[in-house]
Amino acid sequence: MSDQHPHAHPPADVRAAALEALLVEKELIGTDTVDAVVEELENLGPLHGAKVVARAWVDPAYRERLLADATAAAAELGIGGIEGEHIVAVENTPGVHNVVVCTLCSCYPWPLLGIPPVWYKSPPYRSRVVSEPRAVLREFGVDLPPDVEVRVWDSSAETRYLVVPQRPTETDDLDEAALASLVTRDSMIGVAVL
Repeated sequence: MSDQHPHAHPPADVRAAALEALLVEKELIGTDTVDAVVEELENLGPLHGAKVVARAWVDPAYRERLLADATAAAAELGIGGIEGEHIVAVENTPGVHNVVVCTLCSCYPWPLLGIPPVWYKSPPYRSRVVSEPRAVLREFGVDLPPDVEVRVWDSSAETRYLVVPQRPTETDDLDEAALASLVTRDSMIGVAVL
């Protein structure tokens, strides 16, 4: 007998594959279109966010605009779209470390970070990062001093968050592209320092 409830929905990957097959069969889209969208989200998404962070690191005026209105600041760099309409940037400092979660589902700034990682959508992460953020961060390898405040931001369909990590020391000689290569998806979620 199956462990699955008789009225349960098939897993998301099965539903997505069925939807893709139906759209291709009806000639509404081609497989090349699907491949291009997946490649954009998987590969370019985090690069877009890294570009935003690197610009904020080198341009103080841009940083201020990003912290005031991240959606508009990202649009200045040609980044935006569905799931990126209402972005709020939160900045890590020596005294504050930010981490993002969506406790309801998996709201996430796709245009900036690409496809959300599996752990981001998992119930254990979604519940534990709220109740014991320091323990969860330690599991990701981020062991913060006790005097650093941890702020947990709960994304929703209305607002998604981007963590602006601290610029690493001794990077004054790096240009914007080199700085962007240092920024990781996980640091922009807040579960990594970089």
